[in-house]
Amino acid sequence: MKILICGHNGQVAQALQAQFKGRAEVHALGRDRLDLARPEQLRTPLRELAPDLIINAAAHTAVDQAESEPELAFAINAQAPQVLAEEAAQLGVPLIHYSTDYIFDGSKATPYTEQDAPNPLGVYGSSKLAGEQAITAVGGQHLILRTSWVYSQHGRNFLLTMQRLLQEKPQLRVVADQIGAPTWAGTIAASTLALFERWQAGDAGAWGTYHLSAQGETSWFGFAEAIAAQLKARGLPCAELIPISSSEYPTPAQRPANSRLDCSLLAQQWHVSQAHWLDALNDCLN
Repeated sequence: MKILICGHNGQVAQALQAQFKGRAEVHALGRDRLDLARPEQLRTPLRELAPDLIINAAAHTAVDQAESEPELAFAINAQAPQVLAEEAAQLGVPLIHYSTDYIFDGSKATPYTEQDAPNPLGVYGSSKLAGEQAITAVGGQHLILRTSWVYSQHGRNFLLTMQRLLQEKPQLRVVADQIGAPTWAGTIAASTLALFERWQAGDAGAWGTYHLSAQGETSWFGFAEAIAAQLKARGLPCAELIPISSSEYPTPAQRPANSRLDCSLLAQQWHVSQAHWLDALNDCLN
């Protein structure tokens, strides 16, 4: 089984490589060989490699930066996934693509289901939604997996930023009115492997769009508290945390207040579920 992972150094791409090691012939291609910013140039390397499965773990994820470079965001997050879907359909192989809670506006009082109408607040969410729509329009075997608040021990993310700032500053102000589920890249990769194994075993659920995030919920402030508790347990210096509102921390891109995703459909259709976010955080840090 030959698997193409679009992306090489990203959080999810690295976790996928670790999960699939020894289970398949994995080709994790970075920007030097597979540049999603140039969608039409993806076709030749895809056809040359002719994988049995394509996993797109590459994306333009700089939410605030996307506001000032929409063309690049749409090229990477929308046009490139369309090309991947077209080439996957041509090859007759499945495509697994990751999307985001940011396709929703966060105004709903309960967790979002796959049936809820998207309404992105900014360029990043709009570009990711356009990617979803392009893949769905192409058809073929595909899984669009929406996740939230991704972190790992690699790259740039909330966990690593908090670990650094909590040890550098006496006080740290963190937004407390945005709610979601911090999701470890290792959780996403492990769930993707489980989906792959069900497909290989002929026990696949329905293809389509699903939510895949950690169980439970918290705020960014609550996430920071959990990270601080880990630092304190190791005897490391730790800043005093102060909860603030989103209005006290303005950013170029507006964030949804409610990023909670209902993941029950994935469990029903594919019998794949995720750990609680706190347990996953402990696994990541250990």
